[in-house]
Amino acid sequence: MSDSAAANPRLPVERRCPFDPSENYAALTKAGPIARLAMPVSVDGRDGWVATGLDEVRRILADDRFSHRKDLISLSIPSPIPTGDDREQVVYRAPAPEPGAFIAMDPPEHMRYRRLLAGYFTVRRVRELAPMIEQVAQDCLDALADAGPGVDLVELFAEPFPIRVMCELMGIPPGPRAPLAKHLAVVSRMSYTVEELTEAVVELGRLLTEIVRQKRENPTPDLLGELAATGELTDGELINIAWALLGGGFDTSGNMLGLGVFALLEHPEQLARLRAEPELLDNAVEELLRYLTVSHLGASRAALTDVEIGGETIEQGQTVVVALPVANRDPARFPDPGVLDLGRNTQGHVAFGHGVHQCLGQHLARLTLRIGYRALFERFGSLRLAVPADEVPTKEDMLHYGVYRLPVTWDETDG
Repeated sequence: MSDSAAANPRLPVERRCPFDPSENYAALTKAGPIARLAMPVSVDGRDGWVATGLDEVRRILADDRFSHRKDLISLSIPSPIPTGDDREQVVYRAPAPEPGAFIAMDPPEHMRYRRLLAGYFTVRRVRELAPMIEQVAQDCLDALADAGPGVDLVELFAEPFPIRVMCELMGIPPGPRAPLAKHLAVVSRMSYTVEELTEAVVELGRLLTEIVRQKRENPTPDLLGELAATGELTDGELINIAWALLGGGFDTSGNMLGLGVFALLEHPEQLARLRAEPELLDNAVEELLRYLTVSHLGASRAALTDVEIGGETIEQGQTVVVALPVANRDPARFPDPGVLDLGRNTQGHVAFGHGVHQCLGQHLARLTLRIGYRALFERFGSLRLAVPADEVPTKEDMLHYGVYRLPVTWDETDG
């Protein structure tokens, strides 16, 4: 840690309200749209910066003078990897990205892989998936209804629904889906034991290696099968592509479903408005994405050269954390940003990022959310929390924010 770390704040994580960014961001935003930030784990011993203004955030994410390579980026939060009772901080520097790990790459390597994948996530291609997504949603809601009132919505709907959708698209057979989800959940935590991490990484590699082997031997008409059949990618590249897509597809949409339902149940006037005006659904999804922004740690970039932005100079090699949840609450763009308003103009939000690294699967995520929210609230018209709101456990300790469990109930006449 740098000598100045004690004077500079760390990235806020703790929340007082489950739907709002940490109130400790207030001190950072008061300092301006770009503020100093302590880096507990630093690549070069220096502290970095945090960007909170929407204009500055969009500029940084679109600027090729900033790198997305993990081996160049300092960590803005403590990253303990304890063994047993030993909680000592372990300084970890990410390796250079392996072939196929396109999310952690810069252009032109990033764009090579993205072009191979883009055709599977276009608006037209995603619309063709709608019947499958509708069926998966109904299957999950059948399981929810069969379990009866007083069950966990996350376990029976918010998690399995997007997992199955992503696996159907990619051609992941049913057998390995549950263990893949289990081990990806471990690597999505902010802390773990060495044993936990090792087991998760080894098992993910083993499962994905076997899936790729099967696709090589028997190509199928799905994303992985068709990529394998081209002969353009090595097994290692296919494995890393699968890892990246599954990690993003499993985690983000599931968290948005669970947290979004929680938010709507806690804002009954907005839920009533959505029921009365179903044409608001598309915009409601955008507003929930803006208001909740499950990428609660934001995005990080490393400056490849000195860059002046927001009245500050980010020096070559320094990391800037792009605070997506705070940028999506910028009052200069969104009046009363802390208010959930399903009818507001949401244009310009950065819940999916911006620039060349903007989420590849954003159209699939949007359709999954639209179908999921609509199907759930149509079938369970009396859906409500089964516990007080302050008893719903939230995921401050995960890379993506959400709820661990959402106990819900409904009238027996529903379902």
